Order: sequence, then C-alpha cells, then structure tokens
Amino acid sequence: MRKALKHRRYLRHFSSHNVPQLFTDALIIGSGVGGLTTALELPDDVSVLLVSKGELSGGSTAEAQGGIAAAIGAGDAPEQHYQDTLAVGGGLCSEEATRVVTSEASARIKDLIEMGLRFDRAGQDYSLTREGGHRRPRILHANGDATGKALSLALAGRAREKENIHVLENTFALDLLTLDGVCHGALLWRPSHGFIMVRAKQSVLATGGCGRVYRETTNPASVTGDGVAMAFRAGASLQDMEFIQFHPTTLYVAGASRALISESLRGEGGVLRNRSGERFMARYHPDAELAPRDVVSRSIVEEMRQTEHTHVYLDATAMSSEYLENRFPTITALCRRFGLDPAQDMIPVRPAAHYMIGGVRTDLLARTDVKNLFAVGEVACTGLHGANRLGSNSLVEGLVFGRRCAEEAARKLREMPERLSLHALQALPQEPSYGRLNLTDVANSLKSVMWRNAGIVRTGKELDEALEMIAFWRRYVMDKEFDKPQGWELQNMLVVASLITMSARQREESRGAHYRSDFTEPVPGWQRHILISSSGEDWL
Repeated sequence: MRKALKHRRYLRHFSSHNVPQLFTDALIIGSGVGGLTTALELPDDVSVLLVSKGELSGGSTAEAQGGIAAAIGAGDAPEQHYQDTLAVGGGLCSEEATRVVTSEASARIKDLIEMGLRFDRAGQDYSLTREGGHRRPRILHANGDATGKALSLALAGRAREKENIHVLENTFALDLLTLDGVCHGALLWRPSHGFIMVRAKQSVLATGGCGRVYRETTNPASVTGDGVAMAFRAGASLQDMEFIQFHPTTLYVAGASRALISESLRGEGGVLRNRSGERFMARYHPDAELAPRDVVSRSIVEEMRQTEHTHVYLDATAMSSEYLENRFPTITALCRRFGLDPAQDMIPVRPAAHYMIGGVRTDLLARTDVKNLFAVGEVACTGLHGANRLGSNSLVEGLVFGRRCAEEAARKLREMPERLSLHALQALPQEPSYGRLNLTDVANSLKSVMWRNAGIVRTGKELDEALEMIAFWRRYVMDKEFDKPQGWELQNMLVVASLITMSARQREESRGAHYRSDFTEPVPGWQRHILISSSGEDWL
C-alpha cells in the first residue's frame, strides 16, 4: 500500500536573484553532538558554516544527563554492548550500524578525553553506571548528571577556536535547496538580516528530534522536527517514524515544564513506588526499574490507571544528601527549586516524549538518498536503535557518525570542482490565503492530540482520529506563507505529526517503543521498516 502525503516543496517563496547569498564548502545545520563533531572532524582547509537555531551550546545535547555508553570497563566488551543494543531494539536494529557504533565507541571516548573532557572517576578508574537494558555498568558521565552540558561546552569551545568554522547562532533554517535531486545548500532566516541563501557543496542535517510535537516532553522548546520536515520536502526517505521513545521519569509538578530525571538515578538504586508507597516494577518485568524504557513507561501508565493517580514516585531516599549532591547535582538542584529534598522526599514522576528513534534514513557514512546531503544525530535514522533505543546510545551515535560523516564529506569535496556551480534557484509565491490564525492555539491543540492519540499507548481508532484532526489543521495552515519562525515551526510540526501518526497506524502490532493496545503482540511479518518519502510510502 502506498499513500501520498500532500505537501508543498518550500515554506517560503524566494529567488536567488534577490536574496543575499553565502558560499561554503560544508553547511552544517544544527549544533548538537552530531553537528559539532562533524564540523570539528572536517579538515582545516574545508570552509564550514555551522548554523544553530539557538545558542551554540544549547539544544538537546546540553540537556542530556545520563551519559555516554561505551564498553571500556573491566569485564565488558564491545560484543556485549552490541548484544544488549540488539536485545532492546526489538528485532529492527541494523546489525551493521550497531557493530560500527559499539566497536568504535571507545575510540571516540578517547578523542573526547584528549580534547580535555573530564569524565567522573571512582579512584583511578572511570565511574561507570548502569541503565535499563544494559547488562553491565558502561555509562560514562561528567559533572555527575551534567554529561551533555560538559560535552556540548567542550565541543562548542573547540569549534569557536577553529578558523575554518564560521558560526551563525539564532538562525532558522527553512528549507534545503535542491535541483534535480541534488542538495545545493539551504534557505536561512536571521532576525537581523532576514532571508539568506547558503550555497554549499555538501550539506549536513543535525537538527535533532521532534519532541515538541507532544504536550509532555523533556525536549527544549526549539525541538520541533524542522530537520525531518525539511528532508521530507526535499525528497529524502524517512524510516521508523512510528517509534518515539518516552522517558519513564520526568519531574511532574503541575504547571511546571517537564524536566528529565535521569535513568542513572534508578541505575544507582532509586526505585519506583505508586501512590500507596508500593514498589511495583517487579510485577511488570524481572529487571524491575532497569527494564527497557518502553516497558517502564507503559508500566507507569498502567500503575497510574490502576491507582487513579496523575503520577508515580521515584524514591531515592536510601541515598544520602551528600551522595545525591555529588552524583546528581542537577537533579538535586531541580528538586529543591520545587521544595523537594530527594534525600527525604519521593520525587513525583511520569513519562514524557524524549527521543525520536526514526528519522532521515542514512547509510553507514551518514549519507541520505539526496545527493550531497548527510544527516547525523537524532534527526538521522542509522538503524542503530531499531524499535527502541538503548539508554545512553544516542551521544555515542552522534560521535561515531559525526566522524564518519566528516570523513565521507571531505572525500567527496576532494572530488568536486573548486568553484560552486551557480544554478538559478527559486520558489514561486503561494496563492494568497485568507484569515488570521492563533498559532499558539493550533500548536497546543496539536500537542494534546499527539499525546492523547499517538502517545505511549495507541489504538487504530485513536490514530485515525488524530490523522483526521491533523489533516484539518493542515488544510488551513500549510498553504499560508509566514514570515517568522513560529509559523514555520507549526508547519514543520504538522508534517512530522502526520508522518508519526501515519506510520503508527500502518504498524498493526506492538514492537519496542510502539505499543498498540488493539495489537498487543509483535507479529513476525512486521519485522520490517516503514519507509516514507514525499512520493509515497513503502516497506523494507
């Protein structure tokens, strides 16, 4: 079955004759671990333009608490890391991609140490913790529970030092520029300059995920699925869009934005309790709190349903205040802002959308099926995660494929002419549409529908209802031309929400992070991938 999703090629009309242009060898859109690693690994004689939607060291990478998975501990081995990843991935991991990441992880950790990143130690050895799905402690962390921030600052600081890397912060990327199936750069917008056309020999998407299409999410406000939507409009294939990972434990305080409570806290001995104080996870899985994330999330939802309560509790009171302050300073400070002392008070938690497992389909060199376009990080689907991401595999994936992307982009650049070809590029204006929109209201309604109908537990009926509502909003939002990021973000969110929901409706089984209460078991015939492109839908 093939089903086309009506879409427009560009969000905004433009012409290369009247838009200012910049020229670069490599354009990198996104400044998380994947984008920064790619920029830093490119040779010094390659001109790099690094575009960040916000500040250079912001975004999802900086928010990562848990750490980086690598088999460097005594008794551990890449083969064990490989097997754990496959076991959690629900039969959909790419064995080749998984082998690449688990075998190259330790080398990428060594690169970070040589760069000056200081991982926490226990005596002479690195302090390693365990997370759900890992059979051994193999998660390196820095500054307790601020690994992502330490990594982001280290990479961003090194990028600012390199003369060949030019950084544009607070810059919105609207669309990739293509001609005859070849990517030639992107159309950008800056508050102080307006629209800018970047001509690039090689372009890299590193824009992160799409968590903000859900009402409950751990993701920063900027994570609205822009890269996935851009790639879809440009003709790139997307894979596994139905698999959204929900983090089991985010701080639940009514009226406050959801904040991540790292899985490492459970890895160090924290336990989950219901409103009666009962520890319940052992009833759902033999690994209890360290079961895979999809199991823990669904178990919490079921426990909330049975106890008729809005949340459960994470109990870390067996740990001392001194230990919590040293090992989990971010979480401790967060709790105290809301009048909670994790050494004495149980932490109210519930699941929230956390990680986009699917994304722009890439090969082992980070290439997409659009010529001269790469994708790295959360926006990419390398096949590593399969149907369910193993905790702390995302940062190491960005490191490994960022380096591979840079090596392949550099190789291709050496084969290309020194000067860029100056094809005329333009998009014609849309027909004028009528009416004013309350964009905030539409965005909030979309997020609520996605959380309710395409969230942790799904049914065909609810997914059909979501598709109908999204299609209604698309009819009067997608044909409009906006002149500010709020409108473009909403258009991107509508595209990504459609893709997630369409894929979830097609997969009539439960596998990994995708759970259908009307098809509760995995089906052998569905051990395959759903691919989507702007020309239709197919399976692999």
